[in-house]
Amino acid sequence: MDIVESIKSVMSPPHRAGYPFIGGGIAVAVLGLLIWHPLAWLGLAFAVFCLYFFRDPDRILPPRADVFVAPADGLVVSIEQAVPPAELGFETAPLTRVAIFLSVLDVHVNRAPIAGVVEKIAYHPGLFLNAAEDKASDDNERNALLMRLENGARIAVVQIAGLIARRILCEVREGQTLATGERFGIIRFGSRTDLYLPPGATPLVAVGQRMIGGETVIAELPASAASAPVEPVEDDTPVDPPSDAP
Repeated sequence: MDIVESIKSVMSPPHRAGYPFIGGGIAVAVLGLLIWHPLAWLGLAFAVFCLYFFRDPDRILPPRADVFVAPADGLVVSIEQAVPPAELGFETAPLTRVAIFLSVLDVHVNRAPIAGVVEKIAYHPGLFLNAAEDKASDDNERNALLMRLENGARIAVVQIAGLIARRILCEVREGQTLATGERFGIIRFGSRTDLYLPPGATPLVAVGQRMIGGETVIAELPASAASAPVEPVEDDTPVDPPSDAP
C-alpha cells in the first residue's frame, strides 16, 4: 500500500457508531476553551482518536464468488476445530474456526465473509476476558450470526467482546440477504471475530497472519458443496438484532 492509499485509509469517514464519541470529544474541547485549556487538549485528543478508531474505509473484494473473505481486520490468533455457539443451534460437530483478534488500532467494522441469508441472530451475555485468549470464544459476551449460503451450506460469524470492548453493535436482521464484504456491525474498543467454516473448507491463512476485512481470502468454498439454491426465508416479521448489548 503506497503513502496516498495509507492516508486515505486513515482519513476515511467514520462509522456512524462513532458520532456520539467524536461529538463528545469536540464538546469537551469547546468547554475546555472556556474554562480550562488543558481540558480542551484532552477533548481534542479524544475526538481525534475516535475519528481514527471508528474509521470505515471501503474495501476491494477479490474477483471470485467462491471464497470466504476476512470478516474483520486484525490478527489470526487461532485456527482450530470447535463447536459453534450453542445458541445458534445448527451444528454440534466441530467445524474449522478462524479467530481474528482486533486491537484498538484495527478497523472494527465487521463484514460478511460471503454472500448469504442471515438465518439467525443470537446474543449471549458473558465475561470480558482478553479477546486474544482461546477461552474468550466460549466465556465472553458475544453476538452470533448464522448464515445460509446459496449452495445450502451454513456458516457462523461471531462478534466477541474483549477486555475493554463493552458494546457489540449488529445492524442486520434475520432474513436479510448480505453480499460478500457487506458491513453488518461493529464492536467498540478492542474485540474478536470468529468465523466457523463449513465442512470441507480449508483455511488459506495461518496463525499470526494479518487480515484486511472484506479483502483477505480466508478459505475457498468446498468444491463438493451442493449447488442448488436455497428457498428464501418466508418469515417477514422484523426481528430487532441485539444492538448495543449492555
